[in-house]
This record gives sequence, structure tokens and C-alpha cells, in this order.
Amino acid sequence: MSNSPSDHHLGADTFDAYKPAEMAKRVEAAGVAKARMALIPTFTLAILAGGFIAFGAMFYTLSVTGSDLGFGPTRVLGGAVFSLGLILVIVGGAELFTGNNLIVMAWASGDVSMASLMRNWVLVYAGNMVGSLGAVALVALSGTLFIGGGDVAVTALKIAAGKTQLPFFEALIRGVLCNTLVCLAVWLAFAAHTVPGKVMAVIFPVTAFVALGFEHSVANMYLIPVGFVAAQDVATVTTSGLTTEALSTLTPAGFMANLIPVTIGNILGGSVLVAAVYWLCYLRPSK
Repeated sequence: MSNSPSDHHLGADTFDAYKPAEMAKRVEAAGVAKARMALIPTFTLAILAGGFIAFGAMFYTLSVTGSDLGFGPTRVLGGAVFSLGLILVIVGGAELFTGNNLIVMAWASGDVSMASLMRNWVLVYAGNMVGSLGAVALVALSGTLFIGGGDVAVTALKIAAGKTQLPFFEALIRGVLCNTLVCLAVWLAFAAHTVPGKVMAVIFPVTAFVALGFEHSVANMYLIPVGFVAAQDVATVTTSGLTTEALSTLTPAGFMANLIPVTIGNILGGSVLVAAVYWLCYLRPSK
């Protein structure tokens, strides 16, 4: 390895995070690239992202099952393992609807049209749904939902029922708070030069949103339908102790009653509280 001054400088840059103004330009450039991506790669990468987030949700469901750590520590543990999903998206490369709310920075600068922004969001949202539901189908076929003597299925059922019972406004605000943290995780990842740096940038914001019970639309595309699968098992329903009223919300209508406000909230949190704010701070023309 060369010991030239230029190499030492390069090494220093590798471990020194990009400054916020530089991060803003990088996010803006990434938004332009995402908006211009062809249909097939966009949709395919969105399917991958749906599956990646589902992996995180599976890991979360397992980790909180039977935990004796206490409420808070168990939630923190669950949030930490759920980070797997966004780590796969960012490091592995995929198109996630919630993260793509940051394309608003490129739109605000006039580099992306509203039509291109909407095209990306619709394609990616649909692809995320396909990937999430595909993961539900594979989990159902694998039988892994019923490992641990069926305890994991009971956890999945309770998670889903808890989500479908949320009032509209509460779900919306939880969606706002969730994607504020998710987009901050993506924003921080743009500061890193290395894979370990990106991973560390993601873990804490994601752990926080999961532990605090905020709502992520793409995660819910897996977590609620997999609850439908668990609800088909009589022993799981009986063991869960859920009331008939709670179980009655586990329907496609209950799924949409959660997904609609959570999606709206995610858009507001990511696009307004993160993308628009940072655009105003670093990219708004001074004149």
C-alpha cells in the first residue's frame, strides 16, 4: 500500500462523515436518479425492499416472543433486530417507499417533476406491497410462523390486531413520527463512506421508531396480513386471549383502515419534516 500524502488524505476522508450540506446534495442527486430509473428495475427493486422489510418484521416478531427482559428492553431489542430490514435496503440496494419520500428534495429544487415523483412513489409502493405479501405467502408455506410451540404465531396475531384497532388520527400521527425517524436514518446513511458507517447510522433511528410503537406502512404490509394467516389457526386464536371485537378487525377493511392513515402520515413525516426542512436549510436558492 502506498504511503503517499494523497493516500493518507483519502483514508482520512473515508472515515470523516460528509457534512450536512454535502449530504443534501447527495440526497438530491440520488432522488434524481431514482425518479429517472426505468420501470422494470424500479418495480423489481421495490419488490426486494418489501421483502427486506418483511425479513426485519419476521426477526422482530420472533425476538419479542417470550422475552423476559421487561416491556422497555424487549421493545428496544425488537427495534434493534428490525433494523435488519432498512440495512438490507440501504446496503443491499432496493427501493423503499418511505425512504423515497426524500425525493421531495430533488422535486423542490426543480430537478424532478411532480409526475416523475408520483410515478416513483406509485411504482415503489405497489412493488413494496408485492414483496411484502410474497413474504407472507412464503412464511405461511414454510410453517415457521408456528415455531416455538405456536408462540410466534400468537405474537404475530396480537401485533396485527393491535394495529388494526388503532384510531385513524392516532395511526396517522404514528405514521408521521415513524417516517421522520426512518428518513433521518436514510439521511444519516448518506453521511457515511463505509458499510459499517451506514449500518450504525440506521440502527438507532429504526430502533427508536419500533420501540416507541410508531407505524411504518411497508412493515404493516407484512405484519397485518401475516396476522391473518395466524388467525386461521384455532389454537393460536384461543391462546391469544384476544376478544371477539379485536379479532373482528383482522379483515381486509381493517388492513386498509390502518394502511391509509399510516401511509399519509409517512408521507408527511418524510416529505415535510425531513426532506422539506433540509431543503430549506441547504438547497434553497439564496436569491
